[in-house]
Amino acid sequence: MSYCFNPDCSKPVNNIQNLICEACGAKLLLGDRYQILRFIGKGGFGNTFLAADVSHLQPSLCVIKQLNAKRQNSSMGRKLFEREAKILRQIGDNCHIPQLIDYFEEQEQFYLVQDYIYGQNLQQEVTKQGVLNETQTKQALQELLLILQQVHSQNIIHRDVKPSNIIRRRKDGKLMLIDFGMVEEQASDFTSKNLAGIAVSEYSVGTRGYAPPEQLALRPVYASDIYSLGVTAIYLMKGKKPANIGINPMTGEVMWLKDLDISDSFGNILLKMLEVSVKNRYQSAEKVLQALSIVNYSF
Repeated sequence: MSYCFNPDCSKPVNNIQNLICEACGAKLLLGDRYQILRFIGKGGFGNTFLAADVSHLQPSLCVIKQLNAKRQNSSMGRKLFEREAKILRQIGDNCHIPQLIDYFEEQEQFYLVQDYIYGQNLQQEVTKQGVLNETQTKQALQELLLILQQVHSQNIIHRDVKPSNIIRRRKDGKLMLIDFGMVEEQASDFTSKNLAGIAVSEYSVGTRGYAPPEQLALRPVYASDIYSLGVTAIYLMKGKKPANIGINPMTGEVMWLKDLDISDSFGNILLKMLEVSVKNRYQSAEKVLQALSIVNYSF
């Protein structure tokens, strides 16, 4: 099947042979090279599609993010979308992040095209195969911390680290960090104050449960990604989303480690990653890696 990329189309599904959408009359070949195969999902700034790049002799799969500038009616949305393209170019040499293929405007819509990563995200993996043990979780953490180390070295905060944004690449089992639509440039003039007047529901500041308090208050720092990664580690071992993890009725603290069969040393690392207070949390991916290396060596 082929899918119409017109956001106002009432019946977007078409036969693969169609060049024009039967419902709305829009061209089905985006940018004269991308054929939309199916709708993937809707985010804070627009839609995401799976597509085939038919400009090559052997068509290749890609992921296309669409910003409906006309519907958003906001220059801020466009700026954020353009910034994602800029950042993906900036960190494009990182083999654990999908490569940016293309970026263009067509029919008052903005499109960002990335490599399609064959594999399952960690949420799908846990749902289908079950939770990870301590050793497996530490290995995943080390991989992801190295990715965050590279991202942070470019003065970038991801702001949406969570299991569904981490894909295990099928060909080699390596983890890939995706979805840089919510990134924050720590060293730029485009800071959280620019977002202060924007409704959180329209311009998300992360995912509830995975985002720490300072991020929800529009003051993200590098350690915000460390917190989100800590919550992700808990999910990998419990198979529960943050909202489904118990809270101490006396203190209001989340009981992250309850019922987890892990060593005290690893538990202490996780608790420091999950500190509500930024000043008590690990300040960098490098610091967490150092702590894990000591635990692994002593173990």
